[in-house]
Amino acid sequence: MKLALAQAQKVAASIYLARNLINTPPNDLAPADLASAAKKAVSSLPVTVKIWDEKALKASGCGAILGVGLGSSRPPRLIKMTYAPRGAKAHLSLIGKGITFDTGGISIKPASKMDEMKADMSGSASVIAAVSAIAGLGLKVKVTGWVAAAENMPSGTAQRPGDIVTTFDGTTVEVLNTDAEGRLVLADAIGMSVREKPDLMIDIATLTGAQRIALGRRIAGVMSNTESARDQVVAASGIVGEEMWAMPLPADLRETLKSQTADIANIGDGLAGMLSAGVFLQEFVPDSQPWVHIDVAGPAYNDVAPFGYTPKGGTGAGVRTFVQIARELSAG
Repeated sequence: MKLALAQAQKVAASIYLARNLINTPPNDLAPADLASAAKKAVSSLPVTVKIWDEKALKASGCGAILGVGLGSSRPPRLIKMTYAPRGAKAHLSLIGKGITFDTGGISIKPASKMDEMKADMSGSASVIAAVSAIAGLGLKVKVTGWVAAAENMPSGTAQRPGDIVTTFDGTTVEVLNTDAEGRLVLADAIGMSVREKPDLMIDIATLTGAQRIALGRRIAGVMSNTESARDQVVAASGIVGEEMWAMPLPADLRETLKSQTADIANIGDGLAGMLSAGVFLQEFVPDSQPWVHIDVAGPAYNDVAPFGYTPKGGTGAGVRTFVQIARELSAG
């Protein structure tokens, strides 16, 4: 009983870490600050942290992250957190969208509720917190956490609709809408992650308003290139009390992402926006790589009254599910 209580306290502390990061005012959480927060979160744990600044990102060919960050005076970062205990039975890769503030860029958002766009880094907060929790629990599973962090701002240096960026894996992307930026930063991080061939790769992002329209405030959408991986994540979420729902990745939506000037466009025709965003991300995942995409645009930030044990503001959605998956992989 004491052990179970101690383990629950560690997970709870990690959830609070994620919530506090999400609720941080955006003037106090630039991409570099998020990188510092990741280092601090695991400073007493057996986790190594590597950070790419804008120069290293350019040298590595991460043109998508750099493109999103062009309009901001606070440059982007890519953060890699590695927990690799002896006796690890599997490798889990977690990838989080870390847009520390999202104005939409040149394709600017309406002013109403734009203040809540400080929560557009919720996926990255959940990844940082989950790595901290998994390492703190000493689970026998290798975990690599990737945080793709940028601030999406409009300015004279900002990315424009019609620009073409080249991602880490060499794919060219026509940016038709600068407010579809989360999938761009994730593309670079996914490209780096797949090189390591993890047993399971999961990205988590406040990616589309379409997710909220389809599933509301409390239920995340889960998409995957394999039904077994998708079902594993949905089942894990049910065990820990996080609501997630399996969604498809229709192959015909790839046609809507065609570009006349690049390998792919960053938006489709406006229909099935949550699913077409998933299809876009699938472009960067080899067929042999088990991959799951979780859209938490609704569940990540509660903009109404508290309910159950969910407060108003940042929720830490995904942390408990990630810890449960890590437990399952460590058990073999």
